[in-house]
Amino acid sequence: MKKSLFLKRLFFWLKMSKTKDLSTLRNIGIMAHIDAGKTTTTERVLYYTGKSHKIGEVHDGAATMDWMVQEQERGITITSAATTCFWKNHRINIIDTPGHVDFTIEVERSLRVLDGAIGVFDAVSGVEPQSETVWHQADKYNVPRIAFVNKMDRAGADFFNCINEIKNKLGKNPFSIQFPIGNEDQFKGIVDLIEFKAFYFSEEDLGLTIICEDVPDSIKEEAELEREKMIEFLADYDNGLAELYLSGDVIKSELLKDLIRKLVISNDVIPVLCGSAFKNKGIQLLLNAVIDFLPSPIDRGEIKGYSTKNREEEIFRKPDMSDSFSGLAFKITTDPFVGCLTYLRIYSGTLRAGQHVFNPLSKKKERIGKILQMHADKRTELKEAIAGEIVALSGLKETKTGETLCLEKKQIIYDLMEFPETVISIAIEPKTTADDKKLISTLGQLKIEDPSFNYNRNKETGQLLIYGMGELHLEIITDRLMREFKIGVNVGKPQVSYRESIKKIGKSSFTFHKEIGGKLQFGNCEFEVAPIDSQHGIMFETSLTKRDLPQEILDSIEKSILDTAPGGIVAGYPLINLTAKLTGAAYNELESSPIAYAIAASNAFKMACKESQAEMLEPLMSLEAVVPAEYSGEVIADINTKRGKILLMESKLNKDVLRAEIPLSEMFGYSTDLRSKTQGRGNFTMSFNRYESMTEVDKNKVLTRLGIMIDA
Repeated sequence: MKKSLFLKRLFFWLKMSKTKDLSTLRNIGIMAHIDAGKTTTTERVLYYTGKSHKIGEVHDGAATMDWMVQEQERGITITSAATTCFWKNHRINIIDTPGHVDFTIEVERSLRVLDGAIGVFDAVSGVEPQSETVWHQADKYNVPRIAFVNKMDRAGADFFNCINEIKNKLGKNPFSIQFPIGNEDQFKGIVDLIEFKAFYFSEEDLGLTIICEDVPDSIKEEAELEREKMIEFLADYDNGLAELYLSGDVIKSELLKDLIRKLVISNDVIPVLCGSAFKNKGIQLLLNAVIDFLPSPIDRGEIKGYSTKNREEEIFRKPDMSDSFSGLAFKITTDPFVGCLTYLRIYSGTLRAGQHVFNPLSKKKERIGKILQMHADKRTELKEAIAGEIVALSGLKETKTGETLCLEKKQIIYDLMEFPETVISIAIEPKTTADDKKLISTLGQLKIEDPSFNYNRNKETGQLLIYGMGELHLEIITDRLMREFKIGVNVGKPQVSYRESIKKIGKSSFTFHKEIGGKLQFGNCEFEVAPIDSQHGIMFETSLTKRDLPQEILDSIEKSILDTAPGGIVAGYPLINLTAKLTGAAYNELESSPIAYAIAASNAFKMACKESQAEMLEPLMSLEAVVPAEYSGEVIADINTKRGKILLMESKLNKDVLRAEIPLSEMFGYSTDLRSKTQGRGNFTMSFNRYESMTEVDKNKVLTRLGIMIDA
C-alpha cells in the first residue's frame, strides 16, 4: 500500500471521533433501477474515502453493502444498508437502497429520513421503470437530488439522451455540470463545466490518483458550448447571474456552486454528472458534488410534527443538539449478536446510551441499550448521538417502523409511513412439531422487520399463508426461514391475493338472543354498507352516540366489523373499498352485552354485504418489457392473450419498450415465457398498480379452483 494511501486512511480513522458541526454532515441515499450500478457506486465511495481497503464487486458476491447471503448469491440488493464515511472534512451517512420493485418499501422508509439523494441512471437504458418509482418516492418526501449517469463505458451509452429522459419522463429540470471525454470504450475522463478542467483517473491504482489538466483542444469547443448552456440555464433562476452573463463578465466557479446548491436544496433543478463506477471513473467528483450541492440537516431546516393532544396542531423541532430530543424509527432488523436493532434518524436534541425515551403512539417508555453506528452488518458503539445523525439502537421493545421517539415532557409525533398492499401469497407448513412452535414467532419477527410482509391462517382450510410484494420477496422470506432461522418448511405455489368489495348500497339487521354461560345475552344491530372509491380497506361509521349505546358496546361493534372484514364474504379474501355504517341498535339493559353485539354486528354486516352485490377484485400490475424489435409482435400477442392491455410502445436502441397493464394471475412464470419468445434477450419489470373488478367468468374460475360453490 502506498504511503500516502496509508496516511489517508489513518487520518480517516482519527476523524471517526464525532463532529458536532451539522453543516459538515450529509445524510444521503443512493437510489436507482436494478442493475444501474448503485452498489458498485457505493463500493467505490467506500474505497476512495478510506472506509474499506479494497473494492468489493457485486458480481463476485463480495460487495460490502450486500452483506446478506441472499444478496451475495443473487447479485442484487435486498435490504437497505447504512454506512458512514468522510470526505473533505465532511461526514457522509450513506444508505444504499434496493432497485428491485419487490423491495420498494426499503427505498420508501430510507427516503423518509434522508436529507438528499443520488439518482443513478444507466447511460444505455436511461430512465427505467423503477427509476421512475424511486424518483416519485423522493418527490413525496421532497428530497433534494443530484443525478449520476453511470456506465459511460458501455456500448450504446448516451449521456445527453439520459438527461432528456430525466426531463421528459420524470418531469424535472436537469442540466449537465459535466461533459464526458470520449464515449463507450473510448470513455477516458470528465470535463468539469463549473471549473472548466479535464479530469482523468489513473488505472494503475484503481482510479485513486486523479490527474487534472486543461480541457483538450479536440473537445474544447463542444465543452465551451455546454458550459454556456449551463450558465444560460442557471441564469433563468438568478437575475444577478443573468446580468453578469449578458455583460460578458467572467463568472467565477464559486458563484455557480453557490447558486446550484441553493437551487438543489429548494428542489428546483437536478445537476447531472457522469462516469463509470465499474471502471473507477468519476466517483471522487460525485463525492465533491455531494458536499457542494446536497443539503446538511441545517439546510433542511425545522422538522414538522404534530401535537399528541391535537393532531391538527403543528409542532416544529430544530436540527440542533440543544433542542428537545426527537427522532423517527424507520427500520427494524434482527442482529444475531445484538438482537433487535431499531434504526433511528435523530431530528433534534441529544440521545445517550441508557437514557429513557417516550413513544407517544404506544404511550410507553423505552430504555436505550446501546447506540451503534452501522457499516453494513458491522457496528461501532457510541456513547451518544446528536441531531442529524442516523444510528441503530438496541434494547427497544415497543417501537415499530415509522413511529416517533421523544421526551415524555416534550412530546411530538412525526408523520407515519404508508406501506404498500401485498398482492401475492404462498402457503407454508412446518415440517416438524418443533418447527411449528418456532414458525409463528419468527413470522411475527419478520413482519416487524418488513411492514410489506404479512401472514395469517385461513380459518376455513387451516393453511398458513404468507403475503408479499412479489415472487422474489416471498422467495427471500422462505429462504431466510430455512437458512437463517433454521426452520424446516414446505412451501406451496404462489397464489394471487385477491380482494372483495360491493357494487351498491346494502342494508340488513340481525338480533342475537341466546343463553351463554347460564346467562341470556342480547344484541341487535342495523347496518348499511356502501361502496367508496378507495384502496384502503374498510371504514366504520355510526350515527349512534353514548346515549344510544354504552361506549364499550360501540367499541365492541367496531372491533367486530374490522375483524370480520378480512374474512370476506365470497371467497374469504379481505373486503376493501366500502363503508360500514351502524344505523340503529336495540338495547336491553339487563341482557345486552358486548359479545352479543359483536356477534350481531358481524352477522348484520355480512348480510348487508350479500345484499349489495358482492364482487371480487384482482391485482392489476404495471408491466414494462424491453424486447428486441423483431420479437415485439409476438410479445404483444402474448400479452393480449393474458388479458393484458398495451398502453404504450416506444423504440430505444433497436429495442422496443412495451408498457402494459395485466392481471397478476396471468404473470406467474412470465420470465420463462419472455425468454423463450425473445431467445433470452428480453427482460421485464412489474409493479402493483391497483385492484380492479373481475368479470363473472374470471371470478367463477377462481371460485371453482378454490372449491367454492357458485351461486346459480
